[in-house]
Amino acid sequence: MSAPQFKKPVRKAVFPVAGLGTRFLPATKAIPKELLPVVDRPLIQYAVDEAREAGIEEFVFVTGRGKTAIVEHFDTAYELEATMTARGKSLDPLEPTRIQPGNLVTVRQQVPLGLGHAVWCARAVIGDEPFAIFLPDELMYGSPGCMAQMVEAYNEVGGNLVSVLEVPMEEVSSYGVIAPGECRGALTEVKGLVEKPKVAEAPSNKIVSGRYILQPEVMDLLANQGKGAGGEIQLTDSMAKLIGVQPFHAVTFQGQRFDCGSKVGFVEATLAIALDRADMGEDVRKIASRLLG
Repeated sequence: MSAPQFKKPVRKAVFPVAGLGTRFLPATKAIPKELLPVVDRPLIQYAVDEAREAGIEEFVFVTGRGKTAIVEHFDTAYELEATMTARGKSLDPLEPTRIQPGNLVTVRQQVPLGLGHAVWCARAVIGDEPFAIFLPDELMYGSPGCMAQMVEAYNEVGGNLVSVLEVPMEEVSSYGVIAPGECRGALTEVKGLVEKPKVAEAPSNKIVSGRYILQPEVMDLLANQGKGAGGEIQLTDSMAKLIGVQPFHAVTFQGQRFDCGSKVGFVEATLAIALDRADMGEDVRKIASRLLG
């Protein structure tokens, strides 16, 4: 079932960034949560860097009111660059923040109707191509990156893919969970998807973790999708309808995931990445040891 029509190259990615970030108030009153820094890079930058590594060429940001600073971050800052150049400073730190004109598209999600609705808002830009989805709250840390691992699997099996991680069974009720079929290394056939199941009813402990490659047919399903869990249009409900109709697999990410939608997860990501960096890891380790002591 990995027919050629399900193996078109994945060139476009959707980044749903319309949320209000209320869990991080007052920090997010005037600054989008996606621009809060993990060490010295905004959260959204990690997702964009991961997308670039995987060969993504077109970046679609689904934004809301007060989110224009995200687009500004990926624009050319002429005055800043001119000043830095005049002072003999390197522009290298700004290099990852540049997305070429025409490769960054923004669409508005005018009402907060959930992830499925946010993705559907990008339908005109996606057209009839397969596309990736990145939830920037989930910081996927590893090399190669999560999406690069998924694209490698996609080139083999085609169709639809989700990134999964294994969690303790008692935690599954907070996530979308796959019903697994045949397993081959990091690749698992997906037989079903359940959004936030009760522990006793969960089909596995493999949770969907913020990265997707989907075929364009999901847009037609989202257009007619009723409200699901939480009164929102759930992406999981439409994805589930593709199972059995198109190839559908899960890729177990070889790396670390940090839930930066929570304050504790954000602190964990900052500490873990700082400790892993050659330019500061040793100093941070000393600070952590002193604070713990």
